[in-house]
Order: sequence, then C-alpha cells, then structure tokens
Amino acid sequence: MLTSVVLVGSTPGEVTQLLVSVRAGDQSALNRLLPLVYDELRKIASSYLSQEHTQRTIQTSDLVHEAYLRLAESDVSWQNRAHFFGIAARSMRQILVDYARRRHADKRGGGMTRVSLNESVLVMDEDFSRLLMLDDALKRLEQIDTRLCRVVELRYFSGLTVKETAEVLSVSARTVENDWNLAKAWLFRTMSS
Repeated sequence: MLTSVVLVGSTPGEVTQLLVSVRAGDQSALNRLLPLVYDELRKIASSYLSQEHTQRTIQTSDLVHEAYLRLAESDVSWQNRAHFFGIAARSMRQILVDYARRRHADKRGGGMTRVSLNESVLVMDEDFSRLLMLDDALKRLEQIDTRLCRVVELRYFSGLTVKETAEVLSVSARTVENDWNLAKAWLFRTMSS
C-alpha cells in the first residue's frame, strides 16, 4: 500500500513552484522537476506492478518514463504536487489500460488480471480483462459521478491519503471518505455482475 506522497529532498512548495514555472513555459523547470518527483512516480508505478508474475513485460521504469513524457507534453494547469501526482496516476492508468488492450488483443484472452479495491494493490496476470473491466467501470462511474471517479483515481491509483485527496478535490476529508466507500461498493457491484 502506498503511503502519503512525501518528496524526500524537496522543500515544501518546491514542486508546486516548479509546476507553476512549467505551466508558464519554463522548460528548465521541467528538467529540475524530474529528479524531485521521480522516486515518488516509481513508487506509484511499482505499486501497480508489484504483484505481477514473473512474465511481466512492462518494467516500472518504462511506466514512469512514459507517464512523465505524457505529463511533460500536457497542457495541465497544475494546482499543487498532490494534483500532479493525481494526474500522474491517471496517466499511468491510461498507459496500463492501453498496454493491457494491446496484450489482450495479442493473446486473445490469456490468464487473468486480479484487481483488489483495498487501497492501492493492482495485480496483473497474463489476461488483462479485469483491468479492462475496471477501466470500463470507472468510465461508467465518471458519467454518473465525476467526483467519485476522481476519488478512486487519487486514492487507488495514486495512493494519496484522504487528506491529500480532499485537498486536490477541494472538499472535506469526510466527503472523501464517504465517496471512497460509495465508489468501492459501486465498483464491486458493477464488476461482480
């Protein structure tokens, strides 16, 4: 399980300041940002891939680099570091789903992907159908309630704490807890049927 997003070696606000500079077009800020966020991005990526069997064909560093490239090319107006890591988690989710679709198409339905909705554990086997099911369920949830979907992305895929998730979404911690419980129940029911 991921813990709170803590950046070792960076001062409070340093990541946010660099994100603001990147948004303003300062490419040198982008180069200074990577060393500060790389370890945390690796933790997020590693949590996705940690339980994967030995036949893994995507490496943690590949996932981090691909996500970072997507983030660097995006036009996102970064609010703060929690927002950055939330978007990073969404990017990693999209990369893994794209990867799963390619693998699924190649294998035509190999083994099984298991997904646990207990905080941040994603287990990938040969078949990526459960990951694709989760992605489809999250897309449906987003149509019903965007905030519930964002809570799942921030908590499950990014490993943000309730407090950090509340900060990113500009809601109370209690609201995040309620949304998290509701979203988990909805996803469980949707994916079980």
